[in-house]
Amino acid sequence: MSSKFQPVLIIGGSGVVGTHAARIIRRLHPTLPIAVGGRDLAKAEAVALEIGGAIGVSVDLARADLGLGDEKRFSAVVIFLKDEKLSSMRYAQKHGIPYISLSSGTFEVGPEMAQYIHAPDKAAILLASHWLAGAAIFPILELAKGFEAIDTIRIGVLLDEEDMGGPAALADYNRITGLAPAALTVKEGRFHWAGGEDSKARYRSVDGVELDAVAYSPFDVMALSARTNAGDIRLDLAYSVSASRRRGEAFSTEITIDIAGRGKNGEPLRQRHEIVHPDGQAPLTALGVALAVERMLGLAGGEAPQPGLYLPEVVIDAAYYVQRMKEFGASFVERQAETEAA
Repeated sequence: MSSKFQPVLIIGGSGVVGTHAARIIRRLHPTLPIAVGGRDLAKAEAVALEIGGAIGVSVDLARADLGLGDEKRFSAVVIFLKDEKLSSMRYAQKHGIPYISLSSGTFEVGPEMAQYIHAPDKAAILLASHWLAGAAIFPILELAKGFEAIDTIRIGVLLDEEDMGGPAALADYNRITGLAPAALTVKEGRFHWAGGEDSKARYRSVDGVELDAVAYSPFDVMALSARTNAGDIRLDLAYSVSASRRRGEAFSTEITIDIAGRGKNGEPLRQRHEIVHPDGQAPLTALGVALAVERMLGLAGGEAPQPGLYLPEVVIDAAYYVQRMKEFGASFVERQAETEAA
């Protein structure tokens, strides 16, 4: 089935997370061609050789054709770094192929939206700058099925200090935390930009240790507001030491979810769930990208989406996503909920 496709172009595919994504795409779809794109052709070709059924290509984001010529050569474009010129998005629109981006902060999404609005019928555009490309929002949406109504969603995420990933991930983190005037939250039903003292929080790790955290706003907050209409939504990031590393093991990545609302029986309901991947953030981010690629190509979940502007949770089934997270090593644990959502 997959062999009918031209290669999926992964820009940044020779980086830490990009390489993981290529491996997972290969595992899910053994015959789907892949083009590993990067500035260093030798490095891209080395990754392509390891993956198998792949090629390495040199990509230049300063050029309108990405340095790849004008011929239609790819079936989709995925980009793992911030493209300040949107050359990669325009390239996808020109060739009428799906585009998946991962590196925009909530406060800087305007240029991509404007680019789509001016060419709405050219390509399917998927904006996937959620926490770890969907690893928090999809479990929340699956848990939300047990609620009649949701009042509060509190998400805690821990990024271990040794788990930043490659230079592109570090650049994204520094840009978003350095340039964002504040973090988007929902407070008492209103969108609220939390800054200064208001942005400070405490994160309770999966081993009970409390750590300093700060409000952070990947796309999860605005997407959850649109989907759940919850009156209070906030995501707090702790950049610290994971519970596994405190035990003397390798770093892991953690996601904690506290939801409060009304259950299907009409009674108040509070839940706390903890998600851990023992190998850190890269496998979960890569999995999210792989699931986005297969969905945008129509390899899972139905026909490929028509040209339009999409968020992952609109086109990917939450139960399927969570199932894949478990298959690829994430553990899910339900804990005793506190009196107030943490």
